[in-house]
Amino acid sequence: MSTPQALGGADDEELLGQARAGRAQSFEVVYRRHYPVVLAFLTKRVAEPELAADLLAETFAALFVLVRDPRRPLPESPVAWLLLTARHLLIDSYRRGQVESAARRRLAMRPVILEDADLVRIGEISEETSLVEELASQLPPEQVQALCARVLDERDYPTIASELRCSEAVVRKRVSRALRTLRRNALEANNHV
Repeated sequence: MSTPQALGGADDEELLGQARAGRAQSFEVVYRRHYPVVLAFLTKRVAEPELAADLLAETFAALFVLVRDPRRPLPESPVAWLLLTARHLLIDSYRRGQVESAARRRLAMRPVILEDADLVRIGEISEETSLVEELASQLPPEQVQALCARVLDERDYPTIASELRCSEAVVRKRVSRALRTLRRNALEANNHV
């Protein structure tokens, strides 16, 4: 049985495939790799750390539900999928006045009770993790701009192309290159751990 540390060198798609095959440790690696960015994304958009934690749990539960369903394709870019899912769940929670819990119920997950120390740690992670700064440290400005517009703001390619005064093909290429670079960097960082 592989440990999460031994699996750290695998890319996200490979890890999700392994998780689908029943290796829970592979899903744990994906979670540990991406939860700070997803949590920072959520805490910047909600007033309460409990709400951010709830949305984070539902986001990863939704990914786990997807991974367990062999009929559904695995996401090509799990971090982008996670951020988009978190954004959708956040919007839905505002519309409904509560955080969706369908994926957690489907997995029979019990609610997590957060202690004061947990809430402090959520704040620390949020302060330590600036999504745009993290992207800017790894990508050229034009790729950061395209990736943020597409993944974080969820704008369509024609709108982004118009705003950036370039073709849709150029925007698609920038987003693709950005995701490829982030995947490669995450893989290299995990190989050094």
